[in-house]
Amino acid sequence: MAFRLLALLLALPLFSGECAAQDYPARAVKIIVPFGAGGPADVTARLIGNILQENFKQPFVVENRPGAGAVIGTVEVARAAPDGYTLLMMSNTQTANESLLPQRGYELMRDLVPIAPANTSDLVIVVNPEVKAKTLQEFIALAKSQPGQLNYASSGQGTPYHMAGELFKSMAGIDVVHVPYRNSGEARNGVLGGSVQMMIDAVTTMVPNINAGQVRALATTGPKRSSVAPDVPTAIEAGVPGYDATIWLGFMAPAGTPKPILEKLNAAINEAVKRPDIVSLWAKQGAVPMSMTLAEFDGYLRGDIVKWAAVVKKINEKTP
Repeated sequence: MAFRLLALLLALPLFSGECAAQDYPARAVKIIVPFGAGGPADVTARLIGNILQENFKQPFVVENRPGAGAVIGTVEVARAAPDGYTLLMMSNTQTANESLLPQRGYELMRDLVPIAPANTSDLVIVVNPEVKAKTLQEFIALAKSQPGQLNYASSGQGTPYHMAGELFKSMAGIDVVHVPYRNSGEARNGVLGGSVQMMIDAVTTMVPNINAGQVRALATTGPKRSSVAPDVPTAIEAGVPGYDATIWLGFMAPAGTPKPILEKLNAAINEAVKRPDIVSLWAKQGAVPMSMTLAEFDGYLRGDIVKWAAVVKKINEKTP
């Protein structure tokens, strides 16, 4: 009798989780985007959120909580109830912050759990047209001739744009000043208006500005040329061997969220990113869908944390 009672008690969490997943979602789900409106994370969260809303017949509401290098919004999700009704739209900002920002108020793989990735895309190095550099090598030469006098914009500490900029500085051997903005839109406006000379931005959002002649593209940051900017050389081609920096996006939930709910969301998001219309849309923007199981995304996140820890260490060693 005691054995049966113990077995029943041990099975209760599993049964309750499965029951919760069957009814999930029964009300509105909140997707916290710890970045500003209009950037890749915000746009992707709204796109996937709309698809999930269609599938589950419940609202998926996106709320922007930018600030402190994405820490403010991430902490909010980490402290939320683990019931599947508060999700995080995250990026490699969070994996970089694990080593870049020791005082975060949370630990990524302890306080949150992976759900699914969304997509990945290259970045592009651009300068204001007034900058007297037509190529990446010319910009590097200009920066070396004026150490500490040129600057570059990012959407905040620890974001892919910041990390890509610091990695570029380190590998190119230049001293340009980091100017963090509150979000990518403001950073983009900074380089468009000439307040800052350079920015490394997502190719998905910067290509229209490049095509309009509002900025000059010097190089993309992936291992091969971007399909939406084929005339722009990679940084490797342009003279910075080994340089590789991208941005990827994904979803997480508070630790303790029932696994059946995570599996339900994982399946729905994987299905969404494989839709032909989404694949086609992202291809036109230079983004590539990512699809993984819960375990695969967990391993991916842990590997990315290790990757950026090595980059942060290298940057700290070479920072002038």
